[in-house]
Amino acid sequence: MIVTVTPNPSLDRTVELPYLQRGEVHRATSVRLDPGGKGVNVARALTAAGLDTIAVLPSGRAPGGRLTGLLDVHQVRAATVAISGATRTNTTLVEPDGTTTKINEPGPVLTGAEVAELVETVSALAAGASWIVSCGSLTAGMPEDFHAGIVRRGRRAGARVAVDTSDAPLRVACTAGPDLIKPNHEELAELVGRPLVSLGDVLDAAREVRAAGVGAVLVSLGEGGALLVEPPGVHGGGEYHALSSPIAVRSTVGAGDATLAGFLAAGGTGPDALRHAVAYGAAACRLPGSAMPGPHEIDLHDVRVVSHPDETLHLTGAAV
Repeated sequence: MIVTVTPNPSLDRTVELPYLQRGEVHRATSVRLDPGGKGVNVARALTAAGLDTIAVLPSGRAPGGRLTGLLDVHQVRAATVAISGATRTNTTLVEPDGTTTKINEPGPVLTGAEVAELVETVSALAAGASWIVSCGSLTAGMPEDFHAGIVRRGRRAGARVAVDTSDAPLRVACTAGPDLIKPNHEELAELVGRPLVSLGDVLDAAREVRAAGVGAVLVSLGEGGALLVEPPGVHGGGEYHALSSPIAVRSTVGAGDATLAGFLAAGGTGPDALRHAVAYGAAACRLPGSAMPGPHEIDLHDVRVVSHPDETLHLTGAAV
């Protein structure tokens, strides 16, 4: 079983527009509503792949009920913690060329008791989990070490723990020794405190993070694919770069979450898991809004994996 943790979930409203001009009235060409938040997205993709998955999340007021109702539609099992605040709604504006403008609400304020119940819900599921995946931003009232606490509890229960967050919560989580982190290019640069211009820069940064106690680093690089740095093992050297062929992008929302889901769905280690990760991320980019791909939408043959990454490759810094 894979347990995902989303401390700040959302209803994700995606509006497709023929163009976007500040100050003008626009007519949408389409609108969709998805259950959102990083861990929720990972759970949706894993469930679609047929994996036993449960999503842990706070649920507040009418928006929270609507979110869990949408999870039911996607057949995603959820363990919810009732909160007094209202679950947030995020809005994404998408133009025909794939340009995406996101407006993310801050989310509700959680009380200390609500945070504690969320953590205890994860702890109760941890003993039966192969992976715990703790993802996304924190709401007001949550301590910066929330993800780090999930790492420590998961590891004590014998589960492997992956973290996908950013800024201070990511830095603190790394000190707890997660088995895997999944930053994008920009988040990794923020973590190590310097720009990462080339693939070699990203490799050095990932090696530095691993040397500080993180088990493996999976970096999503937008058009540059993804990089995996992990301990050498049965697969060989432990450093791999994967790229897919160019695609027509419809929406990048949730592509990084699909990347992490693909990696875990294929075992969470090695070049084959990285191939799945990039295939899942590319498939998500071809879909509208924050829709998560199913196995029938994944093209593994379109992904090339190399075990000796070209360290001179220049990167655009696209965040996924």
